Amino acid sequence: MIKVTVYITLKKDVLDPQGKAIHVALNNMGFDKINGVRQGKLIEINLDTKDFDEAKEQVKKMSEQLLTNPIIEDFTIELE
Repeated sequence: MIKVTVYITLKKDVLDPQGKAIHVALNNMGFDKINGVRQGKLIEINLDTKDFDEAKEQVKKMSEQLLTNPIIEDFTIELE
């Protein structure tokens, strides 16, 4: 079995209102050295295979077809 983690983030040019709200809240709590905050998603998938290349290709397709909005989001894949 291979554990796959997909990290999904907004593209750099896309505004991140949730990240901005987190930034403001942290500043209000006294964390004043923060230069910026971007938030994203993390998805963990367990695949019943031992082939890392097959796992990466399957999760890449999943990410492109369902897990992300390719217009505004980027993703990276990590396999264990």
